[in-house]
Order: sequence, then C-alpha cells, then structure tokens
Amino acid sequence: MSPPILNKRRRWTIFATLALMYIMVYFYRVSLAVVAGDISRELHLTPEQLGTLSGVLFYVYAVAQLPLGPMIDRLGSRVVISGCGVLTTVGGILFAQADTLGVAMIARALIGVGTASVLMATFTLFSHWYSKQEFGRVSGFMVALGNLGNLAATAPLALAVGVFGWRNTFLAAAVVQALVTLLVFIKVQDRPSGAPIHEGGGSDPEIKMMAAWGEIFGTRDFWLLGFLSFSWYGNYLALQALWGGPYLMEVLHLSRGAAGSMLMFTSFGFIVGSSFVDTVARRFFRSYKNTLLAGQLLLLLFMTAFLGWAETVPQPLLALVFFVVGLAVSSGVMIYPIIRSMFPVGIVGTALTSLNFYVLMGAAVTQQVMGVIVGSYGDAAGGMSAGALHAAFIFPITALALAIILYSRAREYGQLVL
Repeated sequence: MSPPILNKRRRWTIFATLALMYIMVYFYRVSLAVVAGDISRELHLTPEQLGTLSGVLFYVYAVAQLPLGPMIDRLGSRVVISGCGVLTTVGGILFAQADTLGVAMIARALIGVGTASVLMATFTLFSHWYSKQEFGRVSGFMVALGNLGNLAATAPLALAVGVFGWRNTFLAAAVVQALVTLLVFIKVQDRPSGAPIHEGGGSDPEIKMMAAWGEIFGTRDFWLLGFLSFSWYGNYLALQALWGGPYLMEVLHLSRGAAGSMLMFTSFGFIVGSSFVDTVARRFFRSYKNTLLAGQLLLLLFMTAFLGWAETVPQPLLALVFFVVGLAVSSGVMIYPIIRSMFPVGIVGTALTSLNFYVLMGAAVTQQVMGVIVGSYGDAAGGMSAGALHAAFIFPITALALAIILYSRAREYGQLVL
C-alpha cells in the first residue's frame, strides 16, 4: 500500500480522534445554560455571580491563547492537547464536587485552560495534513462535529440532570474526558511521516515569538477580523451557553427540558450550517469574506428576537428562529480559513490562537456584562424579568452591528476553487 494512501487513512483517524476531544470542549462551553437554575440555587448565586462563573472559563481560555500559540508551533499539537486534556479532566472532577462559588470558579478556570488549545492546535495540525484548498472544508466539518457536544449540552443534558443530578452528570463527563485525552495521546500525529516542518515560500520558519506577534498584530485586517470574531461568538454564547436558558424559562415560562429542546435547534442549525458553509462560500459567494458577512447580517437580524419579538412567535416557529440563529452562527467558521490564508504556516498556530483570543473574550465579556445588566434591575431573588433580559441582549447585538460595518472594509483573503 502506497504512503499517500496510508497518510489519507491516517489523517481521517486523527480527524475522528480530535473531533471527540472537540465535542467535549463544546459540551463544557455551553452546559451551564440548562443547569443555571440548579447551580444558582445550590450555590446561592446572584445573576452577576452566575455570569462571572460562566465567563471565567472564557476569560481564562482567551488569555491562554497567547502562550499556547507559540507552544503549539514549538511542541506540536499532540503534546499540547494531551497535556491540556489532563487539566480539563481535573477541572471537570472538581466542578462536580464544588460546594462554593470559589471552588466552582477554580474548576471552571482549569477547564478553561484545559480546553483552550484544542481547536487551534487541531487547525494547526490540519495545516500540515490538508492543503489550503481542503482547509476550509475540513475546519467546517470539525466545528460541525464539535457541535455534537453543544447538542449533548441541551436536551440530553437536561434529561441526564433530571435523572442523575447535575453533579453525577458532570462527574461522568469528566471520566469521558479522561478517556478521550488518552486516545489523543495514542492516536494523534502532528504531521505526515517525512513531511517538512514548514512549507516553503513563507516567512523565516524560525521566526521568533515576538516577531510573529508583531507580524500578526501589525496587520490591520487582523484587528477587524478580531472584533467581528469577538462579536460573533459573544452573541452565540450569550444565547447558547448561559442567558438563552433563563430567557426561555423565566420569560417564556418553558420547563428546563423544553428550554433544552429549544436550544437544541440552535445546535442543529450550527451543525447543518458548518457542514455546508465551505460549499456555500465556493459556489455562491465565491468569497470567505462575503460568506462571513452575509451570515453575520442574518445573525444580527434574528438576535433581535430576544429584544421582545420572540415572545410573540408561536413555539413551533420559535424553534425555527433558534435553528436559523444556528445556521447564521455557522458562518463564523469562515474566520479560520481567512486567518489560515492571511499568514504563513510557520506562524499559523500563533495566528490562530491570537484570533481565538478575541473569540473567547467575546464570550467572556458578553456573558459577564449581560449578568451585570440583568442584576441591575433588582428583580426578586431567583427571578429575571423580561425587561432585564431584553436590556441585556442589546449589548451583544449592538457590538455585532458595529463589527459588521468595520469588517466590511477589510480585504479579501484566500483563493477559492470550486
């Protein structure tokens, strides 16, 4: 059997293994939305504290991007992902045992550091196993599969928590995390055997960390893409990871199970969209940038539902709203082939993690700011009014509108081939 065939089979084995790890990442990111009420009652949390607890994972995750980028470029994806997987496991076990806000915060911080490397290290590895033309498609598939973790954190999580309690459910998740981490260490290989460490024609392959950051942060379009990434993911996680659950339960008076089912439609939309967004970019828009902008405009339109008009929509149509939000959110995966085309492969790990800093800061800042806004309304303990949640959603929606306007001035990156 020829080496190319062996490599082709090997890369899909690696893809499947890393997809399992990314499923766990997404599960941990969004799982608080369904159990927010349970944890708030058991740990006696205010809305501000709940927002901080959710946001700490993303703050730590975001800050960890900066040192992790050079680590990925120097040590390789397999070592970094495996080591961080151990931290995620420890954090998951600690979170399942947490009896105070402080302990829960430490646990979420460990999970944040542990999960921080997975997607960017995976994409760095893909830059060695897949061509630039394949990169957009395979990165979209990875995000689509990762959203199975998002899916698991909606109705299935609500069902499991109802049967086993949230502590036992999260302890089981930590055990799964440990097994997947071991599988990554055994199965993953950083690059094909005999492949050069760096492709030719780019920057000096020994470019130093500070020089790499200088090249990245000295690029105007990187900042424009960073702000759009901040706003895109802030809107998505505001809905899916935390405040969508309270909105559905407190304003629309859905049960926990029904709220989880509604959020599941967003996951479905994201999975479907991520599977086809590269094809849409190639066949319809012929542009990563225009695909990204079109999707973000659609997201902006449908996020306005949570300023009030979602409450006038019949429940079956509301499910369609959540599905379309997921479809629109999937356009955000275009940021990865854009950044892959913007910089040479020798610093692609640093570039990807630098961009991901904005992605996760968007999630962290948005969730915490919304918590402050909700808390400022002084609603009765354990309750959140429609007015408070409407006001809170104004923040991410406004940021996204501004980001779309600014990014429209960026240049196009990446040559698309049908």
